[in-house]
Amino acid sequence: YNSPVADTADGFIASCKENEINCYLLPSIMGIESGFGKQYIPGTFNGFGWGRGNIPFKSWNESYMVIGKGLRENYINRGATNIDSIGAIYCEGNTWSGKVKYFMVQFEAEEAKIALNFDQIEVQ
Repeated sequence: YNSPVADTADGFIASCKENEINCYLLPSIMGIESGFGKQYIPGTFNGFGWGRGNIPFKSWNESYMVIGKGLRENYINRGATNIDSIGAIYCEGNTWSGKVKYFMVQFEAEEAKIALNFDQIEVQ
């Protein structure tokens, strides 16, 4: 998606591992809320619409950790255990969860392609 945050994938992974959330959740939310970090309030590193996008972070990685923790503590631990129930709290609209699911499926498909390519490499 030509995302300016593509080189920060390790931060997404660290957050998902630490907060025990699906590793495609944060980038999928960012895809909807800011076009994968292309449209956000400059200087905030908030590509998630967190606090209507007005809450600033010091870096992309800080935003991943804070938002991952927030999703775990304020949503998942309180019973919002699927995308639809998270979406009902996270966003006012009724199309948010479908869009998050769409991107999550896209990421899963891309990972499957990469895995296939590795499987086809012959080891000598």
